Amino acid sequence: MLSPSELRPSSAVGGEWYWIDRLDWTYEQWRQWVERPELETWVAYFQDTPAGYCELERQGEAVNIAYFGLIPRFIGRGIGGVLLTRCLERARAMGAKRLTVNTCTLDAPWALASHQARGFRIYRQETAAKELPDRPIGPWPGSRP
Repeated sequence: MLSPSELRPSSAVGGEWYWIDRLDWTYEQWRQWVERPELETWVAYFQDTPAGYCELERQGEAVNIAYFGLIPRFIGRGIGGVLLTRCLERARAMGAKRLTVNTCTLDAPWALASHQARGFRIYRQETAAKELPDRPIGPWPGSRP
């Protein structure tokens, strides 16, 4: 069993798309993030196995989808669409007057279309330089189909 100081975030979700921003977070940084009252994390399960998750973050009158993704072996099974729809319903129940989500060219190629299919529209586009590894770190071993 690992102690809290040995726990590290994984690349099970987003490892194929350079989701690396939180990989160096300490246990304390993670604890502070998840214990905030404005954050809710919802997990989708498939046959009792975690398949993906969504983080909803209240930001004033808005609720932002801070993170949303699936473990690769569950992509293409309709789970993502159901999870996103349920999270949008939850965001509205949280009293959101506006729903937001950020995506980028480092995200799954179908992410933008999935968001737009559920009523999101492009509000703003930005260009930012980011230093990245030569290739994505990939997901956990065994998480691909």
